[in-house]
Amino acid sequence: MPDAVRQTDDADGWVRKVLPTDLTTVRETEREVLGRLRELGYDDDQLFAVRLALEEALVNAMRHGNRLDPDLSVHVAYLATPERVEIRVADEGLGFDPGGVPDPTVDENLERPCGRGIMLMRCYMDEVAFSASGNEVAMVKYR
Repeated sequence: MPDAVRQTDDADGWVRKVLPTDLTTVRETEREVLGRLRELGYDDDQLFAVRLALEEALVNAMRHGNRLDPDLSVHVAYLATPERVEIRVADEGLGFDPGGVPDPTVDENLERPCGRGIMLMRCYMDEVAFSASGNEVAMVKYR
């Protein structure tokens, strides 16, 4: 784990991390979360879904939210139980309107790269919600 990553484990079970805006921290964070889910007995399909959604959320936060600004951080919190995993990812950017993101499945958007990450998060997680400011996503996957 890079020195710039700060982590706290709270008594309520939530693990909170502050990541630098550095795409190399994405894989390390994925490994940590998936390792915990493996310990809890999540199957390969569930692990794949969580990994994909978490990767999209982290990359979007760094690229689009923080605009790869190394002076900004990404805040991650997760709670893993035998019944579900909850993940929150927040950036320090200005936010966005998730309703304003074009549908990537509409013919005129098929070749545009925007919107696919949000679509994947919604497809693979059971619940996905964005904060009113548009700079935090909360996701839940049930077993």
